[in-house]
Amino acid sequence: MSRSHPVDNASLAGFRVVFAALMLADLWPYWRHDWIASDYIQPAFRFSYFGFEWLKPLPGIGMYVVFAILTVAAVCMLLGLAYRFSAAVFFVGRTYVFLLNELEYQNHLYLICLLSLLLAALPAHRAFSLDALSKPSLRSSTLPAWQLDLLRFQIAVVYVFAGIAKLNGDWLHALPLRLWMPDQTLAWLFSCGGLFLDLFIVPFLLYKPTRLAAFVLGMLFHLTNAGWFGLGVFPWLMIAATALFFEPDWPRRPLRLSPTRAAAPNPPSVPVSPLAAALVGTYVLIQCLVPLRHLLYPGNVLWTDEGSRFSWRMKILDKRGPVPVFTAKDPDTGETARVPLTDYFTERQAQLIQGSTDRLLQAAHYIARRFREKGHDKAEIRADVWLSLNGRKLQQLIDPTIDLAAQPRTLRHAKWILPLR
Repeated sequence: MSRSHPVDNASLAGFRVVFAALMLADLWPYWRHDWIASDYIQPAFRFSYFGFEWLKPLPGIGMYVVFAILTVAAVCMLLGLAYRFSAAVFFVGRTYVFLLNELEYQNHLYLICLLSLLLAALPAHRAFSLDALSKPSLRSSTLPAWQLDLLRFQIAVVYVFAGIAKLNGDWLHALPLRLWMPDQTLAWLFSCGGLFLDLFIVPFLLYKPTRLAAFVLGMLFHLTNAGWFGLGVFPWLMIAATALFFEPDWPRRPLRLSPTRAAAPNPPSVPVSPLAAALVGTYVLIQCLVPLRHLLYPGNVLWTDEGSRFSWRMKILDKRGPVPVFTAKDPDTGETARVPLTDYFTERQAQLIQGSTDRLLQAAHYIARRFREKGHDKAEIRADVWLSLNGRKLQQLIDPTIDLAAQPRTLRHAKWILPLR
């Protein structure tokens, strides 16, 4: 059957409501703990994503305005009020906030940006919305099957690549879970169960006889993660998203709403335009290739961190070590001085620098810039960084003899990263 055939749109509309409610829950801590100020206003330096160094926080109360707009947009999405506009605003605003601060990268924040994009492009407001209530011509009981499939694909990507990421020697030896859990048997159980679930839940969800059992197991898995690790709204978002694999009309059943009473019928088929097919094909290709880009780099990605972002590598590594020691040297005088990180970064920034080679490079560039502002135009910055990966002995992460201030920030492999022994 062609994927342009119509299916019930209740599943998509129901997911819109739950997604928007979860976004309000996700935004609340920013207001409650004033993370808006601590993450986006107070730091003198921001760790940025490669290619987005030009993106800056709004001055003054601008970031508070951004989060206020995001909150209003999420409410409008939940109600289905001016949905197209509010969904687009939420996607742009949430992605802007996400790209401002690489230091706070989380897989679920990246997923929120992707789902916001898809929901802004899909007709999730044609049922269970104020827009559909006020505009009868907008109401619809169906949508082309491929539109729902696109959301399912996105969730499948998260599961499948999370499973692929676990196919490494450390995870197969229950690391890092054995470092985090006092009960070693429980650590092995979580390791094997997490790998099995991520790799096989999608085919079990697609196969109707096993769908309910797969959903229940997935829900228990996410609830356990919520209790053990917290993870914010991510476990609840994944439970709601996994429900998309049920029959599209399932939200109508407990409400006893029939499509014929809820809305006027649609034509039996909606052709896919060449532009839509090209855009969807490009999106699918990107989502399949980006998580594999670490294969282009030498070394263990868990150690080098090269190609690790946007790859659904969740809770598979533990990096520990002493605070990195940065030193500045004036090549003209030979004078060398140790650089206290808290003189240049917040305490939280100083704590999160060491786990990422890119952040270490960004930190060195910023320290060098500050020294140049003081008249030390040729300042050289070196770093002595020792880490333990998943319980291994401490090892040096980067070559301490290399002047990091002279190393460009590129997408190529950084030769100053020492190999994992």
